Amino acid sequence: MRFVLLPVAMLALAVAAGVAISAPKTRSALSELDKTGSQTGAPVDYGYGPGQGKPKHLLKSATAGYALGSVPAGGVNAGTEGFFDMPVTWPINGLHAVLLPDGRVMNYGTNQSGAQGAAFVYDVWDPKLGTGTNAHMVLPNTTATDIFCSAQSVLWGTGEVFISGGDKTINGTRNYSINNTTVFAPQTNTIRAATAMTYPRWYPSIVALPKGDMLVLGGRMNMSPDVPATTPELFNPTTGWRVLTGADSPTAFSTTRNLWFYPRAFLARDGKVFIIDNAGHMWSLSTAGNGSITQVAQQTATSNELLPTVMYAPDMLLSLRYSRAVLRINMRKSTAPVVSQVAPIDQVRYWANATVMADGRVFVNGGSTDANVLPGIMPSQIWNPKTGNWSTGASAIIPRLYHSIALLLPDGTILTAAGGSPGPVTNLNAEIYYPPYLYRNDSSGDPVTRPTIESAPAVAKLGQGVTVTVGKKNTIKRVTFVRMGSVTHSFNNDQRFIEASFTQTGQTVVATLPDDPDVMLPGYYMMFVFGKRAPSVAKIMLVTTP
Repeated sequence: MRFVLLPVAMLALAVAAGVAISAPKTRSALSELDKTGSQTGAPVDYGYGPGQGKPKHLLKSATAGYALGSVPAGGVNAGTEGFFDMPVTWPINGLHAVLLPDGRVMNYGTNQSGAQGAAFVYDVWDPKLGTGTNAHMVLPNTTATDIFCSAQSVLWGTGEVFISGGDKTINGTRNYSINNTTVFAPQTNTIRAATAMTYPRWYPSIVALPKGDMLVLGGRMNMSPDVPATTPELFNPTTGWRVLTGADSPTAFSTTRNLWFYPRAFLARDGKVFIIDNAGHMWSLSTAGNGSITQVAQQTATSNELLPTVMYAPDMLLSLRYSRAVLRINMRKSTAPVVSQVAPIDQVRYWANATVMADGRVFVNGGSTDANVLPGIMPSQIWNPKTGNWSTGASAIIPRLYHSIALLLPDGTILTAAGGSPGPVTNLNAEIYYPPYLYRNDSSGDPVTRPTIESAPAVAKLGQGVTVTVGKKNTIKRVTFVRMGSVTHSFNNDQRFIEASFTQTGQTVVATLPDDPDVMLPGYYMMFVFGKRAPSVAKIMLVTTP
């Protein structure tokens, strides 16, 4: 049963070299935020242009624009750039999005008018049903907790979505902080309150850990004046919260340069959590005992909270910094990272999103050269980790600015959506991006034939083989595993990419998983098998410890 609610109220290392760099003139993230919650007159775009209204035929559409695993004809450059399909209407501005273990997407942020309303509703989209209205469930937030600008990740022990923090309104002013913990159960499509954190947090980050714990760090505790949450907390699904007093750091999570704002934090191979901040500092955080945090001796290029950093391979980060600079960071040892410069991106892209694709390349879309201001940047960029270089991707139709998202789907496509609330346009729409690997490498624009996974286990164990059956006549060239993503505010905190060794005998493919849980972090993964060019539609499986 589906519920539809009516609307409710090349300078990358210059710092290390001692060269002074001035930050570009951009509006800070905080000045972008409308503290009263109004939309300041921004027009709504349902996918047909700002202020054009909601096309009546879409209200009854059963399927529109997208079918899981199906690939539309692309343009002459689809084989090198990929292809954006036409925009489709979305029921809310889903500025938080997380891929669920069953392949659906939970997203939340606004009500059905595009105004901040995560205390009232959230949406669950089923890609198997297309993009029409019957593919969405707009459900009531029965907790009445405003989870706007919270953090979210999937608890791999239960498959539930764990949400920390969010927003509070005091005397008509929004964007104060809460210490609430909220859990969404995809099995029942219900949401509930869980034990609260010690500290209220607005804009925190979550780092999933190998034993199923969730590390919550950063965020702001209070507004006017800003008071950062400087002490991380650890959530264990069985025992509840533990405050890491030894990892308290007013420096690492300072208000200076908004270092508390969705800290870019990642589990490293040494079992510690590596953090790279806007000031060019790097940190190593341990969750053992009462916790500890150490600043890395070296310093690197500066950035701010408007630019993405993504984990594209074991130990490896790609980080966009000021002045188009892009860093490759090897965090294998969190206390001694190795930082190098790669080719600069095409232009400054504030509030862009970076997404690891099924083949390990990184797709960067959206953003603007002046933060959250039109015109947006329509052409996308694709980074190749083998060469360190960028190539031009297809152009979108809708500008994706502040509060936009991008999320890899099980068929290898990427959902790009949202933006605004506040912003120059409130986007109640989405576009599906079809990467180049789904097209022939010529000018025909024709989709390439894809291999298939006929059967696969629901659960796989680290250090062991995963046996799957592929289609007849499928010759497999690559096997990849991509940890399912969770994205908000230009930060995907959950994606990981693993290239697996494998053998093939007839229709049987056996892929070998890494044995290190700090490398292949337990959780839900999409398994892709590749032919000469294209990936299969993925099989989703839970990867656990032996």
